[in-house]
Order: sequence, then C-alpha cells, then structure tokens
Amino acid sequence: MSSRAVRATDEDLARRREIDGSFVLGLMLRRAHDRAVVPFAAVLKTFDIELRHFAVLIELSERGPLSQRELAERTGSDKVAMVRTLDHLEAAGLAVRRQVPGDRRMHAVELTGKGRETFAAAHVAARDVAAGLLAHLEPTEREQFTDLLERFTYPAEHRPG
Repeated sequence: MSSRAVRATDEDLARRREIDGSFVLGLMLRRAHDRAVVPFAAVLKTFDIELRHFAVLIELSERGPLSQRELAERTGSDKVAMVRTLDHLEAAGLAVRRQVPGDRRMHAVELTGKGRETFAAAHVAARDVAAGLLAHLEPTEREQFTDLLERFTYPAEHRPG
C-alpha cells in the first residue's frame, strides 16, 4: 500500500470523525476487536478452548469457585451460553459444578487440577499474543492504552471517590 493511500485513509477517518465521532469510534473498536480476536482464538485453539472458555477460566482462577450466574455476569454471557460453555469445560475435565450446601438449586463452578494447568499454559500463550499486538507501541503508550481501555470497558470501577 502506498503512503498516499494511507494518507487518504487518514484524511477520510479525520473527516468521518468530524462528521460522526460515534461512527468512527464504533468502527475502530470493531477493527481492534477483529485484529485481536484472530490471534487469540488461534492460540487458545491449541488448548482446545475458545475465548468464552478462557474468560471463565480467568474468572475462576482469579476468584475461586463462582456460581453459574456470577460467571455469566462477570463474562458478559447469557445463562444459556454459560451452560454450554460450562458443559464443554466439564467434558474436557477443566472445571466441575458442585452443589452449594444449603441451596439445592445453586451450583458453584471450580477449576480442576487440569483446568488450573490448562489456564496457566493458555495464560502464558495469551500474554505473548497480547505483547505481539502491542509491540508497535512504545512502553508508555502500551501502559496508557491498557489503562484507557480498562477505564472504557469498566467505567464504574474507575469513578473517582
């Protein structure tokens, strides 16, 4: 691609930003998602898991046993999709659902030993993918990007006071 085409694209984005900043934001977020999801999905596939499974493994690794409802809320999943995700994790031997004492209807989900091992290995691989995605940024830009993305994604957790 010539630098002239890049300048035209930059000018076009600048023009769109002036016309409708929300469109450009949505477009850039979609492109960022597309750019990140392909390499993350590829590396996770080597562990026979998908992004939705990895999200659950992260939550269970960080917080310990959680209810299906809590997992659905924390990962942004609906109840039906969470059941399918947990069915796969259980079939793979990565997680188990156990009845919560005193509440026959509620189940807590926890990692198995194999789940902890798989998460640890997948986490290292995912960290390498993330580093590659941000490699073109300066270290201070990486830190700023990550901070801004966290604040954008979780606004309630970053309110002052």
